[in-house]
Amino acid sequence: MHMKSAPHLLNEDRAEYQRVLDEALRNAHERPDLAAVGLRLNAEQLRTMALNATALIAASAAAEYEHYVKVRREMRTSAAASASGSVLSPAVGQSADGGGAGFAAVIAVLAPVLAGTAAAIFLLVGYILKMLSPTPSFADALLTAGWFFGALTAAAILVAAVGLLLTALRNGAAQVAEEVPAGELPDEVSRAKEAWRHALLERGILPFLRAALADPSADPASTAPPRPVSRIPKIGFSGPEFSSPAEGSTAGQRPTFTSPDFTSPDFGGPEHRPD
Repeated sequence: MHMKSAPHLLNEDRAEYQRVLDEALRNAHERPDLAAVGLRLNAEQLRTMALNATALIAASAAAEYEHYVKVRREMRTSAAASASGSVLSPAVGQSADGGGAGFAAVIAVLAPVLAGTAAAIFLLVGYILKMLSPTPSFADALLTAGWFFGALTAAAILVAAVGLLLTALRNGAAQVAEEVPAGELPDEVSRAKEAWRHALLERGILPFLRAALADPSADPASTAPPRPVSRIPKIGFSGPEFSSPAEGSTAGQRPTFTSPDFTSPDFGGPEHRPD
């Protein structure tokens, strides 16, 4: 049957199925073929029946749904690839443009480390030489160089912090700009979704509601949820009739058998042959 080959609705599409169903029930008064809504079966009963028959109804729009899921998956794959590429493209592009930004990033990272190391070495050696007697003449020069590299370290750290802050702000603004149109589906995905909704409504939900309203076995007074109305004809089979034999008839009596009489043959010599 076609229903077995139809894909099951994904969890993210079940809400859309319910929206199409609710729209059909809400606009039922505009359709003459659904004018009986509220007489025998109300909208809530029909909604429960349609939700119980989701697989049957969704099978009527299986081709459109498969196309919609395929197009949406391709769109998400391409969007994920472009997003990952946009993260790497600024660094790659900046390095390609003369390598200025890449070189600046390297300097911003290495400058504080190198300047701090030089400052520590010069200051340590300078103060050790100051402890000697007599004090070497170049001890003051080492201390001056140490303090110079110390100031350079502080400046490099400040520049690196400002650079990181600007980079974070720029990336955050780019991410917000990318997320603004994300709520709008591309044209191809939107058309595929609308085609599935239309097929689901015209070939699935509306015929099911008409069949439910025309089914006399649906009991609107029952407190239990009404059973889903299947549009698949039922095939009935009747078993062969078996009747027990009537009492007193001879047809049911067992036949009687008599065992044959067997007599042993007379065996003997020639002298015992009968005359």
